[in-house]
Amino acid sequence: MAKFERFEDMEVWRLSRDLCKLVHKLTRREPFKSDYRFKAQIESSSGSIMDNIAEGFERGGNKEFRKFLRYSKGSSGEVRSQIIRAFDKEYISREECKEVYEMANIIGRKLKNLIEYFKRTKRKGTNY
Repeated sequence: MAKFERFEDMEVWRLSRDLCKLVHKLTRREPFKSDYRFKAQIESSSGSIMDNIAEGFERGGNKEFRKFLRYSKGSSGEVRSQIIRAFDKEYISREECKEVYEMANIIGRKLKNLIEYFKRTKRKGTNY
């Protein structure tokens, strides 16, 4: 596994950022944008993926990083569920639903792999 100096260098963080931007783009349209609570919820969960990766990385410890990666993975599942709800409410097309769902699914798998890697590695990070 490559060594990263910044969380911004991590592919999974960059993919999460792209997902967050796509969700925001979709929620700016009617009727989605008028459903304030739901809009805020899906934007929050998509942003939570990238934010938790960043926060865990900055903590400097293997154990804490894994904990925050698990939070991110949970948020990726939440986005998948919410995007299906958006499709069911007819806020987005089937193609848009599929695109967001697949992005969140890929991110979830990458997070799972990272979590497994950090369980096995002897690297402990800067904070023990």
